[in-house]
Amino acid sequence: MTTVVEPTGFARQLKHWRSLRRVSQLDLAISADTSQRYLSFLEQGRSRPGRTMVVRLAESLGLSLRERNGLLLSAGYAPVFPESQLDTPELAPVKFALERILDGHMPYPAVVVRPYGILVAANAAFDLLTEDAALELLAPPVNVLRLALHPEGLARRVVNLPEWGRHVTESLRGRALRSPDPDLDAFIAELESYLPQAVPGPDHLGFAVPLRLRSPEGELRLITTITSFATAVDITLSELHLEAFLPGDEHTAEILRRRAERR
Repeated sequence: MTTVVEPTGFARQLKHWRSLRRVSQLDLAISADTSQRYLSFLEQGRSRPGRTMVVRLAESLGLSLRERNGLLLSAGYAPVFPESQLDTPELAPVKFALERILDGHMPYPAVVVRPYGILVAANAAFDLLTEDAALELLAPPVNVLRLALHPEGLARRVVNLPEWGRHVTESLRGRALRSPDPDLDAFIAELESYLPQAVPGPDHLGFAVPLRLRSPEGELRLITTITSFATAVDITLSELHLEAFLPGDEHTAEILRRRAERR
């Protein structure tokens, strides 16, 4: 008589993440320094992994710290990555450093955001992106992505909204593919509902395009850089990223400098 082994929560989670990452059992086994046979047993629920093996598999699959904690829990182990609040004494030095980085980007706008665009901090030049925005979009907690694409927010001043807006939503879609989340899917659908139809022309090179923004001083061309805290071992820090809007030409740089002087 054959005994059927029901997959454990860990087994299901492991197979789910491996399938999502499109990694073969052999490739994952090599990356995690184990055998394909043992990995097969894990996915069938026939073997129970040690804590170190769970951590190695999570790292090999490129899981976020939050997802690694979830995989550990599914295997019956306590989470190892803490999740702190930014206003705790432990993170005070980090918060101070973030403020200095934001100040260092002046006179160019820069923000620190949590997942899904929730604003954590911004420098004084952020007012370039909030001018004439509806008050409800500026009520805490401010969602920078909604502010950017909402017709009552920054969007009405964006010259190339169809292309630039798709750049924003395509970036979110890439995140959703790596870490599926129904809330994120709903948020992407909301943002896309604000955007006009984009019709790529013959010179289309993708949606990674500069932001062209109307201003009283003339059109601004802004490019964005995103910095993540890749070596953080705290979930809160690992999920933050800093986005800076840099001038794409000297005309834009001069306008931003003059704005800072007036401010």
